[in-house]
Amino acid sequence: MRCSITRDPIDTTQVLASVGAPEDGAVLLFLGVVRNHNEGRSVTGIHYDAYIEMAERVLEEIAAEAVERLRTDRITVIHRIGELEVGETSTAIAVSSAHRAEVFDAARYIIEEIKVRLPVWKEERYVEGDRQWLDGEVPVVAKTEGKGEGR
Repeated sequence: MRCSITRDPIDTTQVLASVGAPEDGAVLLFLGVVRNHNEGRSVTGIHYDAYIEMAERVLEEIAAEAVERLRTDRITVIHRIGELEVGETSTAIAVSSAHRAEVFDAARYIIEEIKVRLPVWKEERYVEGDRQWLDGEVPVVAKTEGKGEGR
């Protein structure tokens, strides 16, 4: 399992080569890329910012959860920060396993958890010249029964 936050462009060939074993019948590479629109506005690029140490720890937690579900440690997750242009890769997830259902499930789990839990902030740049920080998703925090009551 490999996880990292980087300012460098993501080498997708290297990410894909980081997983796979002779017993694997399925290898999946998921790429999140900067698109040219959001909510009806034309986008020219995105600036990602992060608390790197925390973000890497959270990426590792998410990937470890996927390892537990998938029963393979052949997972690589990379998220890029800094200035990205339309078409550039912001997130790469590679997974390999004996069966295809497991790699699809693991990659889907990882990207959905990243969207909710990863402390990475996104500022879109628009054709008109303005910028806007996007609202993130608020993670659901389970309430522990009996704790904190009456305080």
